[in-house]
Amino acid sequence: MTFIDVDTLGNLRPISKVVFSLGSNVGDSLEILQGAVTQIAATPDVIPVDVSSVYLTDPIGEVQDQPDFYNLVLVCETTLEPATILDRVAAIEEAFGRTRDIPGGPRTLDIDIIMVGKRERISDDLVLPHPRAHERAFVLVPWLEIDPLGELAGHGKLTELIEQVDLTGVHKTDEVIELP
Repeated sequence: MTFIDVDTLGNLRPISKVVFSLGSNVGDSLEILQGAVTQIAATPDVIPVDVSSVYLTDPIGEVQDQPDFYNLVLVCETTLEPATILDRVAAIEEAFGRTRDIPGGPRTLDIDIIMVGKRERISDDLVLPHPRAHERAFVLVPWLEIDPLGELAGHGKLTELIEQVDLTGVHKTDEVIELP
């Protein structure tokens, strides 16, 4: 029988499931989404697990006069801390020309961190799990497609959450985004 001295494991970090929701409605949205998935996958210590189909979704919120969004969900595993993931996501959004001129308005790329493991975090720049993910069909539908046993920390199983949202504005497309 082999025993492991836990003191020698000091550099190991737990692996967490991280769920990203990506959307775009400005520019070549499909090319932008593919590039963003590729960039997330290229992040050190991030391992892509699966990417959903692409969905065309109605805009939500106050700014309704804008093009529909192309959305997808990307599930990865990581040992990174949430703040590091947020920094990487912000850099990827910026690289694809993301501006924040009109809150809720059109954008080249929007990447939301839906959850990192079961971590709960509330800070000025990041709330985990995402505070509105359980209400958003454009997150729940693609996520459920690739993670049928998935759960949103603090809210429950995706199969139960999806029964509580309006699905009429979410339409699966034939477009495919590939994992690198």
